[in-house]
Amino acid sequence: MRARRGRASAGQRHNLSLICLLCAILAASLAGCSPRHSTSVDAAYRAARLKFQEGDLAGAIQASDEASRRYSHTDPEWAWRFRTLQAEALVWRGLSGDALALLDSTLPTSLETSDISVRREMVRGIAYGFLRQFDQAQEHLLAAQELAKASQPELLGEVTLDRGTLAVLRSDYPAADEYFRQSLQLAREKKESFLEANSLGSLGLIAMRQEHFGESIDWYKQSLELSRSLGARTSTAKTLGNMGWSYYRMGDYDAALSLFTEAEKTSDQLGLVKDRQIWLTNLGAVHHSQGDFSGAEEFYEKALGIARTLENKAAVSESLNDLSFAELEQGQVDLAQQHNQEASEIERSSHDQTGTLYSWVVAGRIQTAKNQFAAAKKCFTQVIEDPAADTSLRWEAQARLGQVYRAEQQPAASERQFQQSIETIEKARASLNREEFRLSFLTSAIEFYDEYIDLLISQGRPSDALQVAELSRARTMAEGLGFRSGALTFPVRNFEPQRIARRFNSIVLSYRLGSQRSYLWVVTPSRVVLFTLPPEQEIDLLVHSYRRAAVGPRDVLETQNAEGKKLFEVLIAPANDLIPNGSRVTVLPDGSLYGLNFETLLAPFPQLHYWIEDVTITNANSLLLLAASTSESTMGSRNLLLIGDPMSANKEFPDLPQAPAEMSRIEKYFPPADQTVLSRDRATAAAYFESNPGKYSFVHFVAHGTASRTSPLDSAVVLTKTGDSYKLYARDIIQRHLRADLVTISACRGAGERTYSGEGLVGLTWAFLRAGAHSVIAALWEVNDNSTPQLMDQLYSEISRGTLPDAALRNAKLSLIRSGTVYRKPFYWAPFQIYRGS
Repeated sequence: MRARRGRASAGQRHNLSLICLLCAILAASLAGCSPRHSTSVDAAYRAARLKFQEGDLAGAIQASDEASRRYSHTDPEWAWRFRTLQAEALVWRGLSGDALALLDSTLPTSLETSDISVRREMVRGIAYGFLRQFDQAQEHLLAAQELAKASQPELLGEVTLDRGTLAVLRSDYPAADEYFRQSLQLAREKKESFLEANSLGSLGLIAMRQEHFGESIDWYKQSLELSRSLGARTSTAKTLGNMGWSYYRMGDYDAALSLFTEAEKTSDQLGLVKDRQIWLTNLGAVHHSQGDFSGAEEFYEKALGIARTLENKAAVSESLNDLSFAELEQGQVDLAQQHNQEASEIERSSHDQTGTLYSWVVAGRIQTAKNQFAAAKKCFTQVIEDPAADTSLRWEAQARLGQVYRAEQQPAASERQFQQSIETIEKARASLNREEFRLSFLTSAIEFYDEYIDLLISQGRPSDALQVAELSRARTMAEGLGFRSGALTFPVRNFEPQRIARRFNSIVLSYRLGSQRSYLWVVTPSRVVLFTLPPEQEIDLLVHSYRRAAVGPRDVLETQNAEGKKLFEVLIAPANDLIPNGSRVTVLPDGSLYGLNFETLLAPFPQLHYWIEDVTITNANSLLLLAASTSESTMGSRNLLLIGDPMSANKEFPDLPQAPAEMSRIEKYFPPADQTVLSRDRATAAAYFESNPGKYSFVHFVAHGTASRTSPLDSAVVLTKTGDSYKLYARDIIQRHLRADLVTISACRGAGERTYSGEGLVGLTWAFLRAGAHSVIAALWEVNDNSTPQLMDQLYSEISRGTLPDAALRNAKLSLIRSGTVYRKPFYWAPFQIYRGS
C-alpha cells in the first residue's frame, strides 16, 4: 500500500533527542581526583560513571545518591562529585527540575576551581535550557567556560558541546553548528572518543533540524559506529532514533520504523524516559503515515502519559496535537477539538510559537470539518505566512487551504493553493543532493498531488489531472536521464499523450490509486478517456491475494481464481472497448499494481483465459519518459554482453545448475565476433564495467539477484567474488551509461521489491533504465532454474527473426502456456516482465 499522510508531521518538533550528553564521557572524567582518595571510593565512582555512560541512568542515579549521602560529612569533594553525576543523570532522564534542586546547595570553597565546579555549572546550564529558561542557561554555561579556561582546560570540549546544545534549544542553528564543529575538533585533538561520537551526532541533529536529511544521516552513521564500538548505549539509542527521523522525513517508513523501534526498546531498558516519549511519538507518526490511525493513537497515548508524568508542557502539547490529528482521521472531531484546545492553552502560557503553528493546522482542519471556513482559512494563512513554519507544515497548510476553497466552490483559488503547495514540495525536493533520498521524498507529500488531481477531475479537466499525475512519476529517473526541471512543471509543455500512443502504436493505461477513489486514464492514438476505480485499499487486497495464488502450486486458470477475475473486472473491463484484441498495451502502474503482472489477469470471454492471449503488454514509468525516448529500435545493431554462471560466493548463493545451458542457448543467436561472454571466474562486477557495457545492444545476466526493501539501490546481481566484493549493485549500475535495446536480468526479483510513491518499483530494473537502457526484462519473484532456459531460448529465437522484445517475450510465454506441461502455470512464465524506459 502506498503510504499517505493526512496531517502535519507528528513529532516534527520533538522528533530529536539531543545527543550531546555532556556525559563526562571522558577518559579524564576523574580529572581533579587527588591520589589521597581511597581505591574503594574511586572504584565506586568509576562504576557509577560507567552506568551513566552505558545508559543505565536509573542505576547511576541510585548509586550516586547512596554514595553522596555516605560521604556528605566525611568527604565533601566526593559527596559533590557523586551529587553532580546524579544531577547529570537526572537531566538526561528528563528530570531537570530535580537536578537543579540537587545542585542548589553552596559549593565548598575548596572546590570552587575544581572540575566539579565546572561540571556543576554545565549541568545547571543544560537543565535550565531544557526548562526553556534560556537566560539562566546562558549564564551558567558562560560561568562554566570561564572556569574551564582558568583552571580546567581539559573540559573545554564538553563546555563547547553544551553551548551548542543550548543554541539548538534556542533554534540558533548556525551558532550550534559552529560550537559542535569546535567540540569535534577538540575531541579529535585530545583523542576523546566519547566526545567525538557525541559531537558527530550533534552535527547530524543540526543538519536534520535544517532539513538537510542526507547530510544528517552521514553524520549519524559516523556517530553510531563510534558509539557502538565504545559501548555507549545512551548515545547509540539517541542516534538510532534521530537517524530514524531522517528516514521518516525522506518517506522511508520501513527504515524509520525499524530504527524507532530499536531506539524505543533500548531507551526503555536504560530508563531514558524523555527519549522514550520521543520515540513513542515517532512510532505513532510512522503508523499514522501508513494509514494505521488507531495504531498511531495507541502510541500517541503512551507518549502523552509519559509527557504528563514528566510535567513537560511542550511535550504534552505536542502529544495532544498528535492525538488530534489521529482523531480527525477517524472522524472524532469533538475529541480532536478538546485536545487541540488544551494544547493551545499550554502553548500560549509558555510562549511556544512552534507548537502554536501545529495547533493552528489542527484547528484549521477542525474548523474545516465543522464547515467554519472563514476560521479555517485564518488558521492556515497564519501558518503559511509565518517564516518559522517548517517546510512540510507550510506545504500542508497551503494544500489544506486549497481544500477549504474547494469546499467553498472557489476552484480558481483552490487551484492556486495546490500549485503553491506543490511548488513548496518541489523546492524542498530539489535541495536534496543524493539520489536515494530523492527517490523516497514524495512519499511524504503524495497526498497533496492526489488532492490536486481530484480537484481537476471534479472540474472536468481529466487531461490536466493526468499532467499532475505525470509530474509525480519517475522524477528521479527523469532527472538522472537529463530532464531539466523546467520540463517538469505544470502545465507540461507540449503534453500530447495521444501522440505517444500513436508513436508506439499502443494503448496506454495510466493508473492512480487513491484512498477514496482511484483513476484510470486510457490513452489511445485519438483520445484520452478517464475512468473512476475503487479505492486503493480494495484494489490492494485483491492484488496481494491474487499474487499469492499466482506463485502458488495451483493453476489459477484451472481454479478460475476469483481475485484474478475480479481484478480484470476492476482494472481492465472499464476500458475493454478501447483495447481491441491484438493491441500493444503500455501499463503505467501505481502502488501495489507494480507487483502485479497484468498478463495473468483472467479475461472472461469467449471463455476464461489469461489476458496475455489478447494483448502484448509493456510496463513503463511515465508518459514523459516515453515521450523523450528514442525511436523504436530496428534491431539493426546486434551485439551481446553475456554475464553469468558465476562461481558461488557463499552457501546463500549456490551454483545455478542450468546457467551454462541458458548461456549456450543465448550465445547461438549471436555471431562469435559480436558477443562478449563472461562466465565463472570472469563473471565479476569489475569485469562488467571493464567490458564497456555502453557499447552493447543486448546485455544479459544469468545469476542470482537480491532485492533490498530498506535500501533499493543496494539491490544487486550476485556474481563471482573478487576480494571482498561479489555484487553488482544498483547504485553502481546507474553510474555507467547504457544504450542497450534490451537488458535481461535472468535472476530472482530483478524487478525489485520496494515501491516508492511517484517513483515506482525501484531495484535493478530501475537502475538499468536509469542508466539509459531502452527496455529491461526482469522478474517480480523467484524464477525456476529449469523453465527459464527454455523461455530465454524462445525469447532470443524470436528476436533473431526481427521480433521486437515485448512481442518476443509474449510469444515465449505463450509457448510455455500452450506446452501442456507444468510450465503453463504463471509461476513459471509470469515472473518476467518487460519495462520500457526512455
